[in-house]
Amino acid sequence: MKKAILTVGLAFLFGMVSAQKTSSDYLVKTKNAKKTADATNLTVIDDEQSQEEEKVFDFISENFKYYSLCDWKEGMKFMVMPEKYDMVVKTFHDPALNGKEVSSMTLRYKIMIYKGHTVSSDGRAHINFWCQDNNKNYYYEVPNGSFEDYCYGKMGVPTLAYLGDVDIACEKLIGKKMFTKTDVYRIDSDADSDGFQEVSVPKNSEVTVTQIGVGTRSFPVKIIVEDENGNEFYQNVAISKTNSGMRDDEFIMDNTKFLFAGSFELQDALMAVSKNLSTYIGKIVHTKYSTKMLTKGAGKDRILNVPRQSTFSIENLAPKQNSSYVTLTLKDQETRRVYFKDVTFTNTDNVAGDIDGVREDYFGYLFAMGEGKARKTSQATREAIRQGRVILNMSEDEVLMAVGDPEKTIEGDNGVHRWLYPRSNGRLMIIHFNGTGSVTKVEIDRSGATKKTTTKRKK
Repeated sequence: MKKAILTVGLAFLFGMVSAQKTSSDYLVKTKNAKKTADATNLTVIDDEQSQEEEKVFDFISENFKYYSLCDWKEGMKFMVMPEKYDMVVKTFHDPALNGKEVSSMTLRYKIMIYKGHTVSSDGRAHINFWCQDNNKNYYYEVPNGSFEDYCYGKMGVPTLAYLGDVDIACEKLIGKKMFTKTDVYRIDSDADSDGFQEVSVPKNSEVTVTQIGVGTRSFPVKIIVEDENGNEFYQNVAISKTNSGMRDDEFIMDNTKFLFAGSFELQDALMAVSKNLSTYIGKIVHTKYSTKMLTKGAGKDRILNVPRQSTFSIENLAPKQNSSYVTLTLKDQETRRVYFKDVTFTNTDNVAGDIDGVREDYFGYLFAMGEGKARKTSQATREAIRQGRVILNMSEDEVLMAVGDPEKTIEGDNGVHRWLYPRSNGRLMIIHFNGTGSVTKVEIDRSGATKKTTTKRKK
């Protein structure tokens, strides 16, 4: 009996606590939001011009579970966040009005509690909700087929932003120190609507999370942060992607920054890197010289000779134990391939003149800030480049991006030439080009014999 009373009491208490968080609690603004859209541009000029951290993956997987529609539990909370399309195609029906469609605008910012799914008398599947704000019931009618067919197709309910992620983010992130991972964020330009202005912020700026609220259906968690100068800005991000309405393969290109790891880095994930070195994370650099780097793919490690003028973003720095060296994680800005390079930030200028030896490992000698030479790739060759393969009709630039600078070159008549690449297995890869610089043949010399050649490719 006592156990039953305790259970009822806890349930009642939980209901009281949940009910205390109203729609307005989820609607947060940066402190510079005005009654009229006259916000000042926060552009900050940086004086030095998707791989996420393992700890970010741990943080996400441990705290933010993805729920497909098939796995929704009664009591899950959502907020109606209609977009322009939803003004035309209505989402919800009112059972008290014989299933009449309800304008999405009248339900805007209202909290919907999931109440399971049913089948109507005419055989249509209904996904049911109770509105916390007006104490009314609504349902979303599945367009075609059964509920099971619909949910296994990874479909969702339009307009609904999942508040479970917002609540967990409030608990886990407010007050936390983080670093910015992109350079474009937003500030609210209007305190009474969804108006915003994009602002430029240097990558790897240290910020503190001040508020968390609801963003949009696709990117439901609005994270407001403050930098060391007191400037507030925000990003709407998808974390668990529950009901976000976007497929995983849509979180690419510009949408990458709308993933948590695309915009923010937890400070705890950089504890092993000193603050001075951590300022390099997110910077764009290019190689001043050809150099060897480690890359991973197809289940094995490979050492490639990366050409000069190759452009990378620095994704991470990991200090090597008992050494002045750190391992850079570098993402090629054209091929998106990830490389690893051991460098030192200590100027060991005891080997002068030649780039062979210790001096080649000095960061300031090997890399320059900013972008290098632009190279073009075709859609047909992009996948081969990512895999480190050379195929017919590739250009010289594409071969350089796929396998790096050649060890030697052999010039022939009428512009015909060959590039030679010794392989780690003792074989020799010979790439034949025609006079216009396109690959005509890829040859593997299994004897491993390397001829003395005439010229080395110019630096």
